Amino acid sequence: MKPYFDFTDRVVVVTGGSRGLGAALCRAFAEHGADVVIASRKLENCEKLAREIEANTGRRALPIAVHAGNWADLERLVETVYAEFGRIDVLINNAGMSPIASSSVDTPEGLFDKVIDVNFKGPFRLTALVGSRMAARDGGAIINITSIGAIRPQPAYGPYAGAKAALNAVTEAFAHEYAPKVRVNAIMPGSFRTDIAKSWDPSKEASTPAALKRFGEPEEIVGTVMYLAGDASSFTTGAVIRVDGGRP
Repeated sequence: MKPYFDFTDRVVVVTGGSRGLGAALCRAFAEHGADVVIASRKLENCEKLAREIEANTGRRALPIAVHAGNWADLERLVETVYAEFGRIDVLINNAGMSPIASSSVDTPEGLFDKVIDVNFKGPFRLTALVGSRMAARDGGAIINITSIGAIRPQPAYGPYAGAKAALNAVTEAFAHEYAPKVRVNAIMPGSFRTDIAKSWDPSKEASTPAALKRFGEPEEIVGTVMYLAGDASSFTTGAVIRVDGGRP
């Protein structure tokens, strides 16, 4: 049987990779043979996870401090990874931020711009930088982590929902632009029990409308990401997959 989840010697870049869903993905890819690049804003958090991964898996984990909404930072990230590894096989645009505003009219311009930068402008640019190189060489897979909020928006996080909906849209555009060598897909997570969930009201999970009646654990997104990153999804591109516990 073909080892669909074998990523031996592949290079996987994960933005927002130092905690939450990103950290779970970095650990999982390294456990399945990949060298991982942990890209996040705080270098010390990236370094801590890199040391853990290298000690536990024997794979290389490269920590890089990156602001996911800053195009100069993203260009530096790409240049650094290609200088170190010579290629990128899988890119996972996972970095994001979802602040809550009291109302749309009270949303500050600075906050709006920051949400769009991190959740849409940055992933757009990084996909263009990496996707164009992949298409010119041996191909690869790009996965955008968006949000169920893209299709179930709420007033409290309107700019975030709009940014994630835009990222869903450009996922299909990139899938056509960089085909046939590069596959570009997206995943819309629902509520997951990550660091940010610690600040939520405890009643939030009890009242979730999800069919499974609970939040997801970070490890529960790994299988879908690995499917889209690997050979099992060789005929899948431009797709947007929900991993939300069955949100109505």
